[in-house]
Amino acid sequence: MSPVHPLDEAATARAVIDGNGTLIRWSEGARRLLGYAPEEVEGRPAADLLAPADTAPPLESNGDRRNGVLALRHRDGRVLSVWLLAHRLERNGEWLVLTPLDGREPRTVDDPLIRAVLAQAPCAMAVYDERLRLYGINDAMSKVVGLPEDRIRGLRVSEIGDRRAGEQLEREMAAVLASGRGRDVETYARSGGEERAHHWLARIAPLTDTHGRVLGVCVAAHDFTEQVRARKRLQLVNEASERIGTTLDVTRTAQELADVCVPALADFVSVDLLDPPEDGAEYRVEPPTAPIMLRRAAHRSLHAGIPVVEPGDLDVYPASSPQADSLTAGRPLVAPNAAGTLEEWLSWDVLRGKRVREYGIHATMSVPIRARGRTLGVAVLSRFRRPEPFTADDVLLAEEVTARAAVCIDNARRFSRERQTALALQRSLLPQSLPRTAALEAASRYLPAARAGVGGDWFDVIPLSGMRVAMVVGDVIGNGIQASATMGRLRTAVRTLADIDLAPDELLTHLDDLVVRLSSEAGSQGTTGEVGATCVYAVYDPVARRCTLASAGHPPPLVLPPEGPPRQIDVPPGPALGLGGLPFESVELDLPEGTVLALYTDGLLESRERDVDTGLRLFCRALEESSRSLEGAAHAILQALLPAGGAPDDVALLLARTHGLAPSDVTTWAIPADPALVAPIRKQVADQLEVWELTVATFTAELVVSELVTNAIRYGEPPIRLRLIHDAETLICEVSDSSHTAPHLRRAKTFDEGGRGLLLVAQLTQRWGSRHTPEGKTIWAELSLLGEE
Repeated sequence: MSPVHPLDEAATARAVIDGNGTLIRWSEGARRLLGYAPEEVEGRPAADLLAPADTAPPLESNGDRRNGVLALRHRDGRVLSVWLLAHRLERNGEWLVLTPLDGREPRTVDDPLIRAVLAQAPCAMAVYDERLRLYGINDAMSKVVGLPEDRIRGLRVSEIGDRRAGEQLEREMAAVLASGRGRDVETYARSGGEERAHHWLARIAPLTDTHGRVLGVCVAAHDFTEQVRARKRLQLVNEASERIGTTLDVTRTAQELADVCVPALADFVSVDLLDPPEDGAEYRVEPPTAPIMLRRAAHRSLHAGIPVVEPGDLDVYPASSPQADSLTAGRPLVAPNAAGTLEEWLSWDVLRGKRVREYGIHATMSVPIRARGRTLGVAVLSRFRRPEPFTADDVLLAEEVTARAAVCIDNARRFSRERQTALALQRSLLPQSLPRTAALEAASRYLPAARAGVGGDWFDVIPLSGMRVAMVVGDVIGNGIQASATMGRLRTAVRTLADIDLAPDELLTHLDDLVVRLSSEAGSQGTTGEVGATCVYAVYDPVARRCTLASAGHPPPLVLPPEGPPRQIDVPPGPALGLGGLPFESVELDLPEGTVLALYTDGLLESRERDVDTGLRLFCRALEESSRSLEGAAHAILQALLPAGGAPDDVALLLARTHGLAPSDVTTWAIPADPALVAPIRKQVADQLEVWELTVATFTAELVVSELVTNAIRYGEPPIRLRLIHDAETLICEVSDSSHTAPHLRRAKTFDEGGRGLLLVAQLTQRWGSRHTPEGKTIWAELSLLGEE
C-alpha cells in the first residue's frame, strides 16, 4: 500500500498471492475489474480466475518483477484480456499483482506543452498528477522503467519498479506537493531489464498553474552510478591509506589488506607471501618461476568455509594457478576472461575447484604484491555474493590498494629483519646466565618493546673481591642496533671499572666521561650526538651486610626487608650519563639477611593507562605477595605491570635476595710491622684452616699469606690487617694497610733476589687484585676449594 494515498487503491486493481498460489487479498479495484467481492475469492487458488481457453504467452520475467497480458474470467462470464504487473514481496514469497484501471484504455497526454517537454528532455523524465499517479513519461524514462507508457499510466512509483526505493521517492514527491518547493533525492534502485541496481539522482519539481496552485510533480532522473563508483573507489583508496600499515608487523599488515578489500572490492581475499631469503638478502628483482612456494599470511571471507589454506601454511602453486600466472607475468590477471573460464584456471586443485562450484565463485582476480621493484607475494580476490564480474576499474583499484599495502609490508619486513638483528645483538650482549655467589641469589628478566625498536636496557651481576657483589641496571636512550651497540660498550665499561673496585659514585663518574666521549664521536663536525643513558649501580658486602648505591638519573630501586613492606630506596638521583661535569652521590644502608632488592628500568612502570604512582603500588604488591621465589616474583611483577600486548618500551628487571656470611666464616688479625712475626702468622692461619676443616689448602694459603704480609710490612704503612673469608667454594686472603700505593706484578730477572712474590701469588690462586679503600688499600687473593681433598 502506498504511504501517500492509502485510500486510493480504487485507481488500481490489486491482489496478493502467497507462495502456494492462493489469493490472500483482494482490493476494491480488483472487484471493479472482475466483479468478485473479496469474500468470494480470498482463500481460493488464483488460477481459478484464468479463462479456460487462455493461450497467452507466459509473463515476462525480470528478476522480482513480471508483466504481461492474461485472459481473466469476469464474474458475469465475460473474458477480459488484462495487462498485469507482478512484484515479489519481501515476506514469505508473496506476490503483489496489479493493473491500472484507467490504463486499460490507452490515453495520451492532452497537454502539448507537457508532451513537448517530455519528448525533448535530455534525461529520463516523468510527470505525476496531484494523486501521484503517472501522467506521462518520455522514451528515456520508459527505458529506465522497462515498461511502455500506456501500460503503467495511472500507477504510482512504488507500483512500477523497486518497491522500497519507490516508497521513499513517493514520500519525497508528497513533500513537494505539500510545500511547493522542489528537492533533489538520491536513491538506489534497479532499472528495467537490469539485474544490478543503479544510483539515481531524482530532481523533483512542482508543476503549478498560473495561480500558483500545484497540479502535480515532474521527476527528472539522472543515473550517476559511475560518479558514485568513482567516489567509492577514491574512498577505498583513502581508507586503505588509513587502515593498512598501522603496525610494523608483516602478518598484521597483510590482514589489514584483506580486511580493506572485503566486502568493498571482493567477497574473499587471500594474501600469500614469499618467504624471505634465508641469508637475509633482498628479494630478487626478476619475477619468480613456477612452481612457486607461498606462505598464507592472511585471508578474509564473507563465508567461513571457503579458505583452503590456513594462515602460516605453505602451499605450492603450479603454472596453471592464478597465483603463479600473475607472479610470472608481473601484472594482474582476471578470470573468467577471453582465454578461458574460471574453473579451467583452478583445475589444478580438486579441492579449490569443488569450493568454486559449491560457493558459486564466478570471478577471480590475482594481483602481484610488489614494492621497490621486488615481488613480495600475491593477493587473490574472488566474488561469489556480488553478481557482477571484475571490471577494468576494479583492476586499477586493486592495483592501487595492493601497491600501498606492498610498501607497508616491505617496511614491516625490513623493520622485522632489523628488529631481529638488534634483538639478537641485544641478547648476545646481555648476561646469558647470572653468576652464583654466596652473597646473594638473583633472577632477571629482559623484554624488548612489543612494537618499537629494540632498546638499550641492560642488567648485570658482577662478583667482586671479598665476597662482595655488584648489581647494575641501565637504560640507553634510543632504540635499534645503535642503542644495542652502545649498551654493549657501557656494560663492558661497567665490568672493567667494577673489576678495579671503584666505589659506586666514582664508577658512575668514569662512566659519565665515557658517555660524553661516545656522544662526541657520534656527532658530526664537533656537534654532540644523541648518546645518553641512565644507570643505577649497587655493591653489596655480605660480611658487613651493607649495600652502597649510586644512581645516574635512574628510577630508585625497591627494597623488601624480611619483616616489613617494600619501599623505594632514597638514592640521590644524580644526573643522567652524558651530561658531564656533575657529581654523583652514593648512599649506604644495612640489609638484613633475606632482604630482596629490585632494580628495574622505567619501561616497567610507565604506561598510558595509569600513572607512575599506581604502577609503583602494583609493583610493590606483586613483589610482596610472591617474594618467596625470585623467579615467581619476576613473573608476577611482569604480569601485574605489563599489558597483554607486550611492553611499550624495553624492560629490564633484576631481583636479588641477600645472604650474610656467618661471623665464624670470617677471621681478622692485626699484623705488627715486624718481618720476624711472619712465621707465627702462618701458624695462626694454619690453625684457623684446621678449625674450618680446610687443611688441604693450608700449604697454598700459608705461601700466599706469607707473600702478602711480607709485602705489606716491607712496602706498606701500618696499621696492617689480615682477614680470611671462606665459603663452600672459595678461600679469600686479604691484607690491608694504610698506603695508597698499589703493587705491580713484574717478572724478576735470573739473578734478582726479589720480585717473585706477586708472580707466585698469581700462579697459586684463582685470581688476585687490589682495591683502594678510604683508609688505604687491600691486596686480596682467592683460592678455589673445589676439587680439594
